[in-house]
Amino acid sequence: MRKNSIKNIRINGEVQRALAEIIRGGIKDPRISPLTSVVSVEVSPDLKTCKAWISVLGDEAMEKSTLEGLRSASGYIKNQLAKEVNLRNTPEITFIMEQSIAYGVKMSKLIDEVNKGSKEGEPDKPK
Repeated sequence: MRKNSIKNIRINGEVQRALAEIIRGGIKDPRISPLTSVVSVEVSPDLKTCKAWISVLGDEAMEKSTLEGLRSASGYIKNQLAKEVNLRNTPEITFIMEQSIAYGVKMSKLIDEVNKGSKEGEPDKPK
C-alpha cells in the first residue's frame, strides 16, 4: 500500500475519528485536558506505526501534562483502537504536539485588537 493511496487516506481518517472519541470519552486521566483535539493522523503503509498530531487549548503546562497523560495511557488507547478499528495490525501511536489551534486563537485575538484599534482611531464620518 502506498503512502497516499485511497485506502491509506481512509485508514488515517478512521484512526483519527476513533482516537478523538477515545481521548474525549474513554480516558479518565486528570492530566489530559478536556480541550484536546486530534488534528491529524498518519498511519504508516505497513500499519505498524502511527503519528497523531494533538492540539491542546491552554497554556504550555497544560500541553505538557496532556502529552504525558496520553503517553502513559498509550497502551489503553491502543487496546481501544484495536476494538474500534478493524485492522490487521494495531499501530504503535506516537503523540506529537501541534500548535495550530493555539496559533489560530492568538491570531484571531490580534486581528480583533487591530480592528478595535482602527475603529477607535477613525473620526466619525458625517451622515
